[in-house]
Amino acid sequence: MKQLWGVLFATVFSFAGIGVCAAQQPASGVEAPPKILVILREYLKPGRAGAVHERTESAFVQALTRAKWPTHYFAADSLSGRPRSLFFTAYGSFADWEKDHEMMMKNPALSRELDRDDLADGDLLSASDQAVLSFDEEQSLNASVDIARMRGFEITVFRVRIGHRQEWNELVKLVTAAYAKIPDMHWAMYQLLYGESEGPTYVVFSPFKSGADLDKESGQDKQFMDALGQDGMKKLTELETAAIESTQTNLFVFNPAMSYPQEQWVKENPEFWKLKAEKPATNKKRAETPAAK
Repeated sequence: MKQLWGVLFATVFSFAGIGVCAAQQPASGVEAPPKILVILREYLKPGRAGAVHERTESAFVQALTRAKWPTHYFAADSLSGRPRSLFFTAYGSFADWEKDHEMMMKNPALSRELDRDDLADGDLLSASDQAVLSFDEEQSLNASVDIARMRGFEITVFRVRIGHRQEWNELVKLVTAAYAKIPDMHWAMYQLLYGESEGPTYVVFSPFKSGADLDKESGQDKQFMDALGQDGMKKLTELETAAIESTQTNLFVFNPAMSYPQEQWVKENPEFWKLKAEKPATNKKRAETPAAK
């Protein structure tokens, strides 16, 4: 069996910059991670994924497009685990989130339209929830990437044992120091601030351009273990045992038909981000934010 951290970090190619405001985006297309990340998770009833869900979601996209709404989001569908879609909205601060909410409240026509769209979308769902996360720069590595050219990502959730945050911090420092010796290694670490959790929770986002990125994992595992050395591997095991309550890793693929991407992304990669869903029968979303609800 592979070492836990080798498995979980071998393919980290930096998830960053999703939905950030234009003022935060370098012209090069490489984006810094947003400080505040809001994620709406929608669990789908059997048979309600795919084109059926895209039709209801396209209603939100069209409504926000007509309103020329300045806050953007993008969607990803699960490739593992329960059928679900994630919607990501990013803010530079909680104050920015509040301004977005206040602006939506001043647009009652759009708010009513989004409420109607929620009713149609809700018929497809078995459950939904929302999480608010904060970027942890100290526990990230080279956390900037041209996210517009990515096609999916791996998300790993670490639940830390209560009272063992110090061991967690030592563990991340050890892992980061080893991976810093390997070329082209990147990741963005987020800490859960609000949402359902039974202890300190951290989330690693790992985008990939293709399945070939995931295929690199085995070689990077060996490089990682070589960088740690025998003593480092022993220390790693001790810290893992002390700090980590549980982990879960899943794969997701971006869905442009359910996304409301930044214009910069569309200009950079129109053949992907300009894909549209089928015309809705009846119009979100950013991750379910107060502004979208």
